[in-house]
Amino acid sequence: MAAQIVDGALGMAFGVISNTLLISLGVAPAAASAGVHTVETFTTCVSGLSHIAHRNVDWKLLARLAVPGIVGAAIGAYVLTQIDGATAKPFVLAYLAAIGLFLTWRGVRYPPHHKPARIVEPLGLVGGFLDAAGGGGWGPVVTGNLLAQGAEPRRTIGTVNSAEFLVTLTSTITFVVALGWAAFTAATLGLLIGGIIAAPLGAWLVKRISPRPLLVMVGILLTLTSAYGIYRAVA
Repeated sequence: MAAQIVDGALGMAFGVISNTLLISLGVAPAAASAGVHTVETFTTCVSGLSHIAHRNVDWKLLARLAVPGIVGAAIGAYVLTQIDGATAKPFVLAYLAAIGLFLTWRGVRYPPHHKPARIVEPLGLVGGFLDAAGGGGWGPVVTGNLLAQGAEPRRTIGTVNSAEFLVTLTSTITFVVALGWAAFTAATLGLLIGGIIAAPLGAWLVKRISPRPLLVMVGILLTLTSAYGIYRAVA
């Protein structure tokens, strides 16, 4: 629930936090990513509808992100299912730790001036791929980079959250085809219930709170959690 509130308010963190914790608890990377994306299919739908209701969505930007994001997600999900879980775990955790450091940096260096983002489609492609392959990353990669280019936070966060529904749906379908339903863990149900309850709150909060302190806290949490997971994986 907490992860989804942060995700809805910041446009990032649900998949990264959930996937990091699942992998740290011993869940294989492919199974963790599959479970998280199944949950996100529902939570991003609710979150997207909430952002639309609050008028936080730029429809032109959504179209530019969603199409390459879908392509990247399908490729990333398939690649992850072809890699041995034990081999992939340290690399996935290292990737998530890097995202944590990036979020911390973004919190400290939050851009004060707004201007339209120029680089959009490549972010959708890379974000979709890394999100599926790493179990999280769509928000940090896409939202973070758009904000770094000077995009207006409220509509950027709402648009990225809304586009994420199509990206996660693609990832989930790919995982089901490649792994079957047996790969999905019992933790999926808990994440689903908490995520759906919390999803509408993020769209409401994005208009009322400053993302800077939350961004820093999420970054620190992800960095420490991933570092601990790396230690357990290589020890």
